[in-house]
Amino acid sequence: MSIALDGVQDPGNMGTIIRLANWFGIKNILCSNDCVDIYNPKVVQATMGALFGVKIHYLDLAEQLSSLSKLSEYQVYGTFMEGQNIYAKELSSKGIIVMGSEGKGISNDVEDLIKEKLTIPIFANVRDGVESLNVGVATGIIISEFKRQNIRK
Repeated sequence: MSIALDGVQDPGNMGTIIRLANWFGIKNILCSNDCVDIYNPKVVQATMGALFGVKIHYLDLAEQLSSLSKLSEYQVYGTFMEGQNIYAKELSSKGIIVMGSEGKGISNDVEDLIKEKLTIPIFANVRDGVESLNVGVATGIIISEFKRQNIRK
């Protein structure tokens, strides 16, 4: 399992995602070229030392996902406000999870390469004024569910 970040700009979110990846044993994060620099002091601080346990790759994300999606063993998942409920969907341990930017979500060129659109369901009476989750928080929920489903596989 890998994480792909499409345009994540907030240093705190990037640091949190790196820390989550390290915690859950994810070794690689693919970042679009417009993601925040991992050596930004706020990113480094937010990782709490986890920066050195994860390989970060800056690249043309659409090009990389296009190549990987041609390999049958990789499932490319993306997170959207409208998608399949992550708690009702069987998730592959060989998945690549694409998380979008804070303000724009996943770009159109990357969205075209996603095979499965996922969402974290909003439970009754909790939406009051809340439009979405922070990308760092959403990444933690998504990774946790992938790991929970695949812990015995």
